[in-house]
Amino acid sequence: MAGQRRAVHGPTAVAVIWVALMLLEVSVDGRRLAAEASRGRLVLDNGLGRTPPMGWNSWNHFQCSIDEKLIRETADSMVSTGLSSLGYKYINIDDCWGESNRDSQGNLVPKASTFPSGIKSLADYVHGKGLKLGIYSDAGTQTCSKTMPGSLGHEEQDANTFASWEVDYLKYDNCNNQNANLKGRYKNMSQALLNSGRTIFFSLCEWGQEDPATWAGSVGNSWRTTGDINDSWDSMTSRADLNDIWASYAGPGGWNDPDMLEVGNGGMTIEEYRSHFSIWALAKAPLLIGCDVRFISNETLAILSNSEVIAVNQDKLGVQGKKVKSNGNLEVWAGPLSGGKVAVVLWNRGSSQASITVDFADIGLNSSSVVGARDLWKRSNTSAKGKLTATTASHASKMYVLTPK
Repeated sequence: MAGQRRAVHGPTAVAVIWVALMLLEVSVDGRRLAAEASRGRLVLDNGLGRTPPMGWNSWNHFQCSIDEKLIRETADSMVSTGLSSLGYKYINIDDCWGESNRDSQGNLVPKASTFPSGIKSLADYVHGKGLKLGIYSDAGTQTCSKTMPGSLGHEEQDANTFASWEVDYLKYDNCNNQNANLKGRYKNMSQALLNSGRTIFFSLCEWGQEDPATWAGSVGNSWRTTGDINDSWDSMTSRADLNDIWASYAGPGGWNDPDMLEVGNGGMTIEEYRSHFSIWALAKAPLLIGCDVRFISNETLAILSNSEVIAVNQDKLGVQGKKVKSNGNLEVWAGPLSGGKVAVVLWNRGSSQASITVDFADIGLNSSSVVGARDLWKRSNTSAKGKLTATTASHASKMYVLTPK
């Protein structure tokens, strides 16, 4: 079946796509797929992920040190800080939430010492805040922490359990997988979620192992293109580069995922975090906060709550921006937005201050175009003709939206 999924991007895809356009909806392996005319893509037709998901995940900051009190307090903080009103809706519990064994009926069981009220009670609390709850499982026999069972061979049962708990999002990892067919394992959970009776965002986390951008659009709503991120400049920049390779495969309904945000966890400078957030937004990556929002600093909050940068990420056109030009460590990243606008990031990955120029001809604009240039971090306006130049500090970036006049 892998060949069928890859074919939607190859020469033989033309007939498939046009038939899909005529029918509006098609079925592959029993999964509902929808055709997206503008891209020649088949996407999972669960109605979710029309823009990249936004929210919070427990792993980057807390790893296994999680409990229901933390999740409730995080939901409270997402509201009180105003982050939820900006679109951060998912509160996602990662690994280590369950008991080490299933119950006598084979069901997953929340860990009594840390989640005594159960996941359904937690979902009710989170939903009461106007937010959505996410959960974690694994396409193997155990999760990556080896503290709880995975879902291999229990896909239907676990999907039904998650639906009964009113979960809204599933992150599905790839540890302890017994070397079983990877695509089959993810396809099985995709189908189980569709059969569960609840609409659940499906986030594939197979670390880019089998080039998921080429096949996962028909299986899930997002797919990891990289290994795990850590809170360092080198890790963040390498994930940006690895994710960039697959830019053409992303779009409404299915997104490339270079892993969760590290903004605010302390391992990078403010300028580096601002670059991190700018590139993730431009690349239409999921914006999943990974710090402790209960004690968020003003500087971190200012980055994560920049509504103009978020608007680039959530733009309805849904085209992933990409690296269009580089001169050593000086890079231009750009992508089209709705209404003929263009988002641009001038990124200085070098060790000293430098001047970076974007030529409009390199980003889809006429070489003689006059544009209004909105600096999204300074919240200031200027105009430019043919090109735009900015002096940028080491490891910093400048982000603009260009509007042709």
